[in-house]
Amino acid sequence: MTATKQPYSLAELMICAASEAFVGDGEVLATGIGVLQRLAASLAMLNHNADLMMTDSEAFMVAEPVPLGPRGDYQPKFDSWMGFSRIFDNVWSGRRHALVGPVQIDRFGQANISCIGEHAKPRSQMLGVRGFPGNSISHANSFLVSSHNKRVFVEGEVDVVASVGYNPERLARGWSLDEIDIRLIVTDLCVLDFQGPGRQMRVRSLHPGVAVEDVQAATGFPLHLPERIPTTAAPTLEQLILIQQLDPHNLRASQLKDNPPGVRARATSH
Repeated sequence: MTATKQPYSLAELMICAASEAFVGDGEVLATGIGVLQRLAASLAMLNHNADLMMTDSEAFMVAEPVPLGPRGDYQPKFDSWMGFSRIFDNVWSGRRHALVGPVQIDRFGQANISCIGEHAKPRSQMLGVRGFPGNSISHANSFLVSSHNKRVFVEGEVDVVASVGYNPERLARGWSLDEIDIRLIVTDLCVLDFQGPGRQMRVRSLHPGVAVEDVQAATGFPLHLPERIPTTAAPTLEQLILIQQLDPHNLRASQLKDNPPGVRARATSH
């Protein structure tokens, strides 16, 4: 498939970029937590990896992703029952890949969804750590961040370490860093991974119109900057058609401020 010359939004670019995280996964449970995250996982199932498993977000496995929002006449195509006991079997066996949206990420890939500020008296209270500790040490995880800035990509450690990253000081006894699997981080500026020297966070690709200086200026710690950094691939026409089918009510447009075009004028530092 070739990139489309059709206009596309930043949200659609991010969905397509995040869907690449599931390439080569085979038959694992794909879980997207959030609108863009769920669309990315769904797109991967239809476009990259037909072996992916997916639930209806309730209690059943589905043969195809369920569209977001009001379903109208659409009837989910159930494959089998998928209650919590089977979900946990997948989690603990490593046969799952979750795409999530943390509020903070540090240089180790440790993520925070719990609170901002001191844990005893936080400035902002959120979800708590939920299933992040067990998920992050048991199976693959990727992140999607709607606003790349230093409040998200923090200097030092995140305020609450809710998930395991590449920090040897916090690794559970009996585990090695090779068993931690953080695949991709997709933001509104770029795609990142941990393929730099010593598992340093690396700029994998830059979104159209974004300079590497913009990314580093919006990050609270040094990034590995390869000599050549490609531009994030534009969505194909086939992908844009699938996204429209998966999100007929255009909920994706509300997930980014003003949802700018995917091809932007040169970004300014955050």
